[in-house]
Amino acid sequence: MEQEAAMVVFSCNSGSDGSSSTTDSKQEEEELAAMEEDELIHVVQAAELRLPSSTTATRPSSRYKGVVPQPNGRWGAQIYERHARVWLGTFPDEEAAARAYDVAALRFRGRDAVTNRAPAAEGASAGELAFLAAHSKAEVVDMLRKHTYDDELQQGLRRGSRAQPTPRWAREPLFEKAVTPSDVGKLNRLVVPKQQAERHFPFPLRRHSSDAAGKGVLLNFEDGDGKVWRFRYSYWNSSQSYVLTKGWSRFVREKGLRPGDTVAFSRSAAAWGTEKHLLIDCKKMERNNLATVDDDARVVVKLFGVDIAGDKTR
Repeated sequence: MEQEAAMVVFSCNSGSDGSSSTTDSKQEEEELAAMEEDELIHVVQAAELRLPSSTTATRPSSRYKGVVPQPNGRWGAQIYERHARVWLGTFPDEEAAARAYDVAALRFRGRDAVTNRAPAAEGASAGELAFLAAHSKAEVVDMLRKHTYDDELQQGLRRGSRAQPTPRWAREPLFEKAVTPSDVGKLNRLVVPKQQAERHFPFPLRRHSSDAAGKGVLLNFEDGDGKVWRFRYSYWNSSQSYVLTKGWSRFVREKGLRPGDTVAFSRSAAAWGTEKHLLIDCKKMERNNLATVDDDARVVVKLFGVDIAGDKTR
């Protein structure tokens, strides 16, 4: 390229006519610029060829607002609140993710929100709008992430916008279990007694079914506050046990479960609502403190309920 440039400069100086020399120099400058541009293009193309294919390939985008593709083939939903992203969870298809975004948009931005349904409030009933208004943004996001929104909405529509817990008289006890250290530990699973699981839980898993053992089914449980929890119910061939897995560790944390506490399962009575549903409740084990302090700041030590601190004549 330097030799070509030198030849061009030499031809410019060898011209006999000044005007022709000026014209030739302009043409040569344009040729030089074109040569440099071509060389730059080749350099960029060569650099692109050296880049990994993942950086140059464009991933397909969703046709829905607030929906983004995920590397595992699923679809994510998100919404922005005060320039901060709020993640709404992942879903098996675009339509489900778009539905989650629309629900969040109605709660975050009201009836005039721009959603995948136009207008936004057209696809929502008055009952759903009242249900959204009765719950905080954090509560709605939590329902969407746990995929319990539709179930809690239906319960809310049956009992009013704010879902009230099923009353005691409408609960049919099924069974109870005292949780073990492993049930509330890091394994993220509750072992359900085999006889009780096969007798009371819907969609009983067949122990010889590989599909049921591998994937399980998702079950919804309403707690004593009217909140819906979603657990995966599976059968583990390795330990030959029925377990509640996904979502269980969060339940343990929020309820503060400790070894010895009891988890009680029940279902709604036929007289309560149109559809039966499962319920879960917690009973804390009484843990008496050996030492307490009374109003006079005197240390009280009890043994079998008797104060043995010593001085009782004060």
